[in-house]
Amino acid sequence: MENQNKNTNEINIELPEEIAEGIYSNLAIISHSHSEFVIDFIRLMPNVPKAKVKSRIVLTPQHAKRLMKALSDNIVKFENQFGVIQDPEPSQFPPMSFNTPVAQA
Repeated sequence: MENQNKNTNEINIELPEEIAEGIYSNLAIISHSHSEFVIDFIRLMPNVPKAKVKSRIVLTPQHAKRLMKALSDNIVKFENQFGVIQDPEPSQFPPMSFNTPVAQA
């Protein structure tokens, strides 16, 4: 009986090859409405004045909060294993003038 309950909680997740490669992003812009969070992942390249959104993820507020907790937990584990992640100086951040639309529902 215990094995039966265990099997019903398992999720079979497929990872297609083209997605498994991943998409590099060095900037994320987050916006939200009352019903969703939108995270745009962007790749900024040196000496290129234009940046493109490479991926957009839309989450419910509940899933956004779970993601925040999971990221926080993983950062703690990473830093325990590899040392503290250094934040860059504020002057190293790119200018934030992307003219992104305000989230609306």
